[in-house]
Amino acid sequence: MNVSVPETAGTDEATPVHPVDQRPPLPRLIILGLQHVLAMYAGAVAVPLIVGGALINAGQFDAADLHHLVVADLFVAGIASVIQSIGLWRFGAKLPLMQGVSFVAVAPMISIGSEHGVTAIYGSVIVTGVVMILVAPLFAKIVRYFPPLVTGTIITVVGLSLLSVAAGWVFNGSAADEADQGTAAGFVLALVTLVIVIAIHRFAPASMKSLAVLGGIIVGTVIGQFMGKTDWSEVGPADWVGVPTPFQFGAPTFDAASIFTMVIVGLVIMTETTGDIIAIGDVVKKPVDGRTLSDGLRADGLSTVLGGVFNTFPYTAFAQNVGLVSLSRIASRFVVTAAGVILVLLGLLPKMGAVVTGIPSEVLGGAGVALFGMVTASGIRTLSTVAWTETRALIVGVSIAVAMLPSVQPGMYEKLPDELGMIVDSGISAGAIVVILLNLLLNRENGGHLAPALAGEQETAGGPTGDSESTSVVLNNSERAAAWAVRKAEDARTAVAEARAAAAKAEEIRAAEERKQE
Repeated sequence: MNVSVPETAGTDEATPVHPVDQRPPLPRLIILGLQHVLAMYAGAVAVPLIVGGALINAGQFDAADLHHLVVADLFVAGIASVIQSIGLWRFGAKLPLMQGVSFVAVAPMISIGSEHGVTAIYGSVIVTGVVMILVAPLFAKIVRYFPPLVTGTIITVVGLSLLSVAAGWVFNGSAADEADQGTAAGFVLALVTLVIVIAIHRFAPASMKSLAVLGGIIVGTVIGQFMGKTDWSEVGPADWVGVPTPFQFGAPTFDAASIFTMVIVGLVIMTETTGDIIAIGDVVKKPVDGRTLSDGLRADGLSTVLGGVFNTFPYTAFAQNVGLVSLSRIASRFVVTAAGVILVLLGLLPKMGAVVTGIPSEVLGGAGVALFGMVTASGIRTLSTVAWTETRALIVGVSIAVAMLPSVQPGMYEKLPDELGMIVDSGISAGAIVVILLNLLLNRENGGHLAPALAGEQETAGGPTGDSESTSVVLNNSERAAAWAVRKAEDARTAVAEARAAAAKAEEIRAAEERKQE
């Protein structure tokens, strides 16, 4: 669904305002901004809950630290969304793009934090953000080495890797008392939450489907309250108002293997954001050029640096909000700016973050099964655009298998040197390395190892023009390409029919002339 640009009205002096640059009245702006916040809230808080919960189990965080991660995440997500929508010099695409922490980084961050401590996470995040800023202008070339075969495999691995986290939540493995782990009541609560998420997504109006996970968590928590499974002990001591503290958990440390792993993740995140930027440009009828793309990627990098400073994680554009723009037909970037301001305000309310820590583990597990399953399905959907051959199936199969080895056999690489073990013990980094290398080595037939070039860099002529070329960079938009081919085929058939009609008419004229001569 595309957002239409209004017709130009008035005199020649009147310059029409593109829907992206229109400013709704303040009350409507706040309501529309709140809608964007609700659409991304569950995804926004899920990453700090996942990483924080895992590192609490690993002894790297205290339970009281969890709400600090949540409010810091909301605070930086708000700043990032404002930068992306408003633009700050060459930072920001000036499009309606909400920013939030990326799921791609979850498993590597848990691995880094468990092995080297939380300060190593933030050191690697800061360096990755700087790298993202520096390579943004060159990414149009780098992104060609991330065709759908590569990105789809990596996203699939991310979803599969996170399912173990959801299983831990369902089992309630972080409970201090073993009697509270793996209980029948806990499994029932997780199942009920999952059913609620599915029901909302299946039966709710289209405008409410993006709230399915959030709705499931809220209803599941209410049920958990009656079952005695909630714990609000952190809410009372939490302050009502507070500003997130930079480097709250200590000065960042810089470990080479951790940085290498996170930089790979950063490149994948840039690929995600590239797709979202191009997609939103297509939705709002504002084609994305190279400068807009690089400015949007720089904003990702700056947000990621801020994430490392404020004790949170790498940032990317949220795809669900791209869908919301398409659904609502509200293209104004200032709506996203308002949503960013709302997130900043939520980030200044520690008590709100503490409320999140009271959610029962089993509720998060039920919602997590749906959420991480959807991440996996997203990767599979990307892979569905690939023209399959036996070689490409081998590349995907081997890469996923290598990525899953640490999950099915914990401690598999513990005797390797730390520098190497850190890389291969992260399923995502190991899978990414394998799929990139195999893609370059084995998938070279007809240039299959490369994604199409950005607009203006096409090596062959005669394809779709304008924003279609840009869209194909990451999205491999086969539907649009097929539609373009169908239109061309229809044009050709029309031309043939017209030629035949003209020939028939000429034959009639010739026959008439011959009859006159007789």
